[in-house]
Amino acid sequence: MIYLKQKNNMKILIVEDEKEIAWVWKEELKTKKHTIKIAKDGEEALKLAKSFMPDIIILDLILPKKDGISVLTDLKADPNLKNIPVVVSSNLGDDQNIKKAYALGIVDYFVKVQHPIYEVIEKVQKYITK
Repeated sequence: MIYLKQKNNMKILIVEDEKEIAWVWKEELKTKKHTIKIAKDGEEALKLAKSFMPDIIILDLILPKKDGISVLTDLKADPNLKNIPVVVSSNLGDDQNIKKAYALGIVDYFVKVQHPIYEVIEKVQKYITK
């Protein structure tokens, strides 16, 4: 398990095309004094990752323009981005996607229908406060 050094103002990139979910995550994490950016599709996620240089990324796999596995592959192939911890939160709960995501180097995987948003937020908080 990877833990980040605690900072007062962590930079978090949320990659989520469902506005309501992204908004809830942003509002909850913002109360912890973190800087949050939201990408609504895979292409935007890669652009923001390069310009924003987040401390952690919350990544959905079902995205417009470029799916999450492709985004993850590109992130891990980029020497400047490959060490950013990625937590996947997706509706895809099949073994193939989970194994592929872990093989690409994610730190955790949550199936949205099995884990309420607050559980994912608690886990992200653990990664950024240890």
